[in-house]
Amino acid sequence: MFYTPAEVRALTPVRENIEKQASLDLRDVFLCHAWDDRQGAAKELHDLLVSRGVKVWFSEKDVGLGVPLLRAIDKGLANSRIGLVLVTPALLRRLPTESIADKELSALLAGERLVPIVHNTTYEALREVSPLLASRTGLSTAEEPMTDIAAKLAELVAI
Repeated sequence: MFYTPAEVRALTPVRENIEKQASLDLRDVFLCHAWDDRQGAAKELHDLLVSRGVKVWFSEKDVGLGVPLLRAIDKGLANSRIGLVLVTPALLRRLPTESIADKELSALLAGERLVPIVHNTTYEALREVSPLLASRTGLSTAEEPMTDIAAKLAELVAI
């Protein structure tokens, strides 16, 4: 797997946090996404990660009927080693409305455990909505297919 120097610099602090948490029984990743993407791009990324042995917290699979959504998300965030933010046009529309994804993003921005995945949009568009998230180097499907991104993420969290 080839990483660019910028990816190495951006992902090294994430990897260091992963190594610190290796002894805990955690999910590998928390997948933050817009509700509109739950059966499209978010499910695709989830399925690609799971097929590579990554333990993913994904609301579509991890929040049961009758379970308080925000509390389940809070536990998912606390029990995940890193957070992935799937940045799509739908997410960019949702963030300004202070949606649930906005609350997840706020929690993830608080630490060095965040990797944005830009899909069908640009970092420039993201910067207009969330300069803090746009300041994090991540991965983009404009530069490589989702399958390669999933492989990089699987390698990142492998211990």
